[in-house]
Amino acid sequence: MTTTGSSAETPVVAMILRGKVIEDNLVEFQGRGDSLTFRTPDPLLYADRLPLTSPSELQDLYKLSFDDILDYLEELGERLDIRTNEHMQWARDLTYATASQTKPLIDSAFNSVPRQFARDRVRQQADKTVGLGVLNGWVETQLENGPIVKVRAFGSRALHIIPGNGPGSAIGTLVRSAFTRSDCVIKTPSNGPFVASAMGQTMCEMAPDHPITKHFAVAYWRGGDTEVEQRICQPHKLDKIVAWGGFASVKHVTRYIQPGLELISLDPKSSASVLGSEILTDDALMREAALRLAVDVGTGNQEPCSSARVAYVICNDVDDDLDAVNKFGQYVYEELMGLPQVLSTPPKNYDAELRSNVDSIRLQDDFYNVIGGDDDEGAVIVSQMPDPVDFMSLLANRTVNIVPTESSEDVLSRFDSYTQTVGVFPENVKDALRDVAPFYGVQRFVPLGYSSEHTWAAPHDGIELERRMCKWVVDQVSAPIPLAYAADRPSTDVTLPPGTGTNTLAAVRKFD
Repeated sequence: MTTTGSSAETPVVAMILRGKVIEDNLVEFQGRGDSLTFRTPDPLLYADRLPLTSPSELQDLYKLSFDDILDYLEELGERLDIRTNEHMQWARDLTYATASQTKPLIDSAFNSVPRQFARDRVRQQADKTVGLGVLNGWVETQLENGPIVKVRAFGSRALHIIPGNGPGSAIGTLVRSAFTRSDCVIKTPSNGPFVASAMGQTMCEMAPDHPITKHFAVAYWRGGDTEVEQRICQPHKLDKIVAWGGFASVKHVTRYIQPGLELISLDPKSSASVLGSEILTDDALMREAALRLAVDVGTGNQEPCSSARVAYVICNDVDDDLDAVNKFGQYVYEELMGLPQVLSTPPKNYDAELRSNVDSIRLQDDFYNVIGGDDDEGAVIVSQMPDPVDFMSLLANRTVNIVPTESSEDVLSRFDSYTQTVGVFPENVKDALRDVAPFYGVQRFVPLGYSSEHTWAAPHDGIELERRMCKWVVDQVSAPIPLAYAADRPSTDVTLPPGTGTNTLAAVRKFD
């Protein structure tokens, strides 16, 4: 179990090193922002042991059947149950202090950990994102011109720079690495280094010599520490770097990108909603839309990238449309405040800059109708013109901007490459968006109310992450052909039949 130091105020975060729990040679680090101080093994002393010494060491993962992988993950999920796992309890209790989310939301996230390892869930994710055939063997294709092409997805050696947004990022990284048979080194974030360490300790207790445990390492170092990173981020030690977050998360490692070392970057995203004019003329439909939008705004207190920040309401010349949109805004606020605590709570700390902006536009009632927000509980801002607030990038802490707009075409220009999810209601609103909005940057459509239901069995953030984590290998087989040797050819000036290849043995084929 992870221990605390000689005094309870400075936790020790263990390093996980391929089946071993390291708690020696401690140095102190300051957590991000107001996060607590913690101690962890000096990363400089262990940097050379974090990556694999040789890529051939991946072979032990290929002695595992896919069922072996599922068995391991299923048992691990059961052992990570927050009710019985002291390491996870320790991680959760420290997360209370460092996370921006409130206790009920943190509890909900930790309670959900075991099901993320469920056998059927992992199998489906592996099959739909990569394909069980290519993960477990060579898949053959007969080409029209004769050759047989066999393709297989091999695992890679990867460094994962994960975000501090709860247990999901560490768990998702392990699961993807396991079913792609990859080597996994996790660099933990300064605002949440606890979960990956707790998970690794459980793995070491459960099966210290299992190949998946042997291919899992967890460490913390300060981002940009060149002494540590230049020892790890080399193409003879890594194949991939998977970095989540914004520029600050990846700027330090970009200097190491070169042939043989690929960066897979998952950029920060924001999400929006689009609602049809039907909701403005039917009160029951308006009520339903308000609840759906409140769920998309409030889930996780609007911290997920998939949470709605701006909701566009298409008016289509509805009579008294602005009055109806303001009424809708009131309904959204009521539903937002009434969400169950497993979904949403009053924010732990309302952003000061956001509060200043919200308070400022309260005085501009010709342009904005601000509903709520007096007690930092969250707010609904209804634009009285077809434009979002100019501080839309700050929208958080259960604060949403509802914007009236004339048509779906007017919404398209509001999307960009940072737009991840668009929730729609009613479903027919999607018809005018789905085949055009991707050109502007939209990466995912969902029914309103389901924005935070990621299946993990489909592309994420506009890329096929799991497929990019793999190394794709081709084995080409061609049928034997009769060959004409130099002694049998009267001249090098040979006219080949039409369609004969000129860049293979076919160019020296013997023809009757």
